[in-house]
Amino acid sequence: MKARFIFNPHSGSNRRNPHLRDRAAAFIAEHGWDARVVDTERPRHATELARRAVDEGCTLVVAIGGDGTMNEVACALIDTPVSFGLIPCGSGNGLGRHLGIRDPGRGAFRTLLTGRPVAIDTGMVNADPFFCVAGLGFEAVIASRFATLTSRGFSGYLRTGVAAWRSHRPEHYTIHHAGGRDEVEAFTLAISNSSQYGNNAYIAPGASVHDGRLNVTAVPSVGLHNAVPLLWRLFNGSLYRTASVRRWEGERFVIERARPGWIHTDGEPRAEISRLEISVRPRSLRIVVPAGQAVT
Repeated sequence: MKARFIFNPHSGSNRRNPHLRDRAAAFIAEHGWDARVVDTERPRHATELARRAVDEGCTLVVAIGGDGTMNEVACALIDTPVSFGLIPCGSGNGLGRHLGIRDPGRGAFRTLLTGRPVAIDTGMVNADPFFCVAGLGFEAVIASRFATLTSRGFSGYLRTGVAAWRSHRPEHYTIHHAGGRDEVEAFTLAISNSSQYGNNAYIAPGASVHDGRLNVTAVPSVGLHNAVPLLWRLFNGSLYRTASVRRWEGERFVIERARPGWIHTDGEPRAEISRLEISVRPRSLRIVVPAGQAVT
């Protein structure tokens, strides 16, 4: 097996537990793979390293990090025959949770040996790919603030969210889709390939990563009167049972707003823009999942 392991030393638990790099090296030696571990040094570096691995003939490229690292590595593998391996060790691990890929202490390395590759969709926001969730509004503001933190994790995300919630106001969006056009006021607007953000927060319950379609979810104003019920439904997978939450499903969307603002792709903030062209590239990424795992 010729493989490349891409380790983000600043991602989630990697910052606290750098021994995962040594564990990956030991795994390579134990199984006699033609492989090595390389470290990321800056934003988007993981994409460069993954492209180099493809050019050098690797048949498997593994990301050791969170959803941001996952996104950067997977971007380089779209529409290639190279399989993507994931060792999820970030703050949310949305794609890993959706696909049943466990953390390093619960079988992620074993999945690289015994798992099977499946083809999943890639979402596109303008020129930026995503594999889990992209979004605007409140969640994009959180992503922009969260990216500057030196200490992350779920507690850091929660603190950032509470601070942003106090000042954020709903925005007006125009959503163009196959059935026409809708106007909506939304506190946050998510475009989902998978079912959740991470941490088992289900923004698009029932979403599939291989149906060739994306889900757009508009969450209304969140105040003291409805914050707890919305959070409860977000974490128990029943968000769509809230009458005020709107949902669209399709292959293409155009989303417009009056002023440029942050967007995020898989939790990573991107340039502030006012018009988003959303599309899907069906079954364009081969990812290794646990054997016997049902992929939805």
